[in-house]
Amino acid sequence: MKKAEIIIDKNFQVGKTDKRIFGSFIEHLGRAVYEGIYQPGSPFADENGFRKDTLKLVKDLNVPIIRYPGGNFVSGYHWEDGVGPKADRPKKVDLAWTVVETNQFGLNEFADWSKKAGSDIMMAVNLGTRGAEDAKNILEYCNLPAGSYYSDMRARHGYQDPHNVRLWCLGNEMDGPWQIGHKEADDYGKLAAETARVMRMIDPSIELVACGSSSAVMPTFGEWEYTVLDKCYDEVDYLSMHQYYNNIANNTPDFLANNLSMDRFINDVIAVCDAVRTKKRASKRINLSFDEWNVWYHSKEADKKLPKWVQAPHQLEDIYNFEDALLVGSLLITLLRHADRVKIACLAQLVNVIAPIMTSDTGAWRQTIYYPFLYTSLWGRGDVLQTIVKSPSYESCYGDAPYLDSVLVMDEENGTLTLFAVNKSLDEEMEISCDLRQFAGYRALEQVILTHDDVKAVNTEENPDNVAPKNVTPAQPDGGLFRTVLPSKSWTAIRFGK
Repeated sequence: MKKAEIIIDKNFQVGKTDKRIFGSFIEHLGRAVYEGIYQPGSPFADENGFRKDTLKLVKDLNVPIIRYPGGNFVSGYHWEDGVGPKADRPKKVDLAWTVVETNQFGLNEFADWSKKAGSDIMMAVNLGTRGAEDAKNILEYCNLPAGSYYSDMRARHGYQDPHNVRLWCLGNEMDGPWQIGHKEADDYGKLAAETARVMRMIDPSIELVACGSSSAVMPTFGEWEYTVLDKCYDEVDYLSMHQYYNNIANNTPDFLANNLSMDRFINDVIAVCDAVRTKKRASKRINLSFDEWNVWYHSKEADKKLPKWVQAPHQLEDIYNFEDALLVGSLLITLLRHADRVKIACLAQLVNVIAPIMTSDTGAWRQTIYYPFLYTSLWGRGDVLQTIVKSPSYESCYGDAPYLDSVLVMDEENGTLTLFAVNKSLDEEMEISCDLRQFAGYRALEQVILTHDDVKAVNTEENPDNVAPKNVTPAQPDGGLFRTVLPSKSWTAIRFGK
């Protein structure tokens, strides 16, 4: 049996989690909107056409913010097409995903749906085929109370009160050659600064996210961040990060080490942000919005065979297995470890499209990755403790990878302490120990374990609980020292309190 030690001190904290780190993403892509969250005529739909089964699973996740409407989709999107009487809304080709968008679901429907889901909106503006003027218009439509052209248009559409969207993305992945309206860093930085200034004239209270690199492997990575921030540092609040992870090589140990890749990516972007801050002698810090992250590779071969110019195809529908859930658990731990600078993060996406939730005409079910996200969202809010892990490690393509990945979060308001842990060993249990004497009187209240004999095991509509968490009786601290044994290849969360 492997052994590992976790060292914490309640006075040494990384930072407080911003609840928006547990955000997600809905794009007009595949069946994320149509058949995912919106399906009029379905026996599961409410009076607005919103799927009640999906809403239930989303609300259980307690997702605080959801990014919308893209994604690549936004770079060619005319938001006006999706508001007003549905009979008047045009069908448009979407060049990003080579499909037809019906526009039967748009900005106002998403605002209504988000309220039912208990989530705020993170709205993206089109800086691909449009620019500052259009960003001004959509912001006016969303946030001004009345008495202007676009706020009065909103009222005519049945929404007298503003939507009050506080968080806005200045485009999407503008560094990517695949992006409609792709730009060089200097051009995008100037456009982002110009758009930000115009938007703040409408509503000075909003927060703005500039586009960082589409992934850490982009040839312009680093240089893009520096150039963009050099142009718009004073005008924005966050820099975005996007990264997807895959096991195309079918090497589970390397795949599970991807948290090291995410950790380095975050550290590198922080370094660039702070370099620009130093150059500008600025007082404010730019924080990070990791607003696209997930595992994505299972569906790519099938997607190559999809016909073009159809509506809501089965696109990017990854069926996640158990090892994907283990990695998602580790990636969430990594995000928590950077709670001082990562203030927003969006699991991409939420329903059907590379998502924790899947739907069909006969129901909705949870994919394997649903569970680590669920418990980390529910129990990972509070002060993240600096967590030192002394663990045996193995060689991976990212260097030495500790078998144990762990972090502890202290919630003083509710008087709880939560330990999250992933044992990456595929064949050995692991005994972990942690000195909890600073938390006098705390006992283990609850322990949840996600494990399975087969790392390739999946959940399906016919067998939705094949990979599901189990509540187990937790070990108890003895004289303030806590010891427990983690199963091989497992994700675990343990809550302590009085």
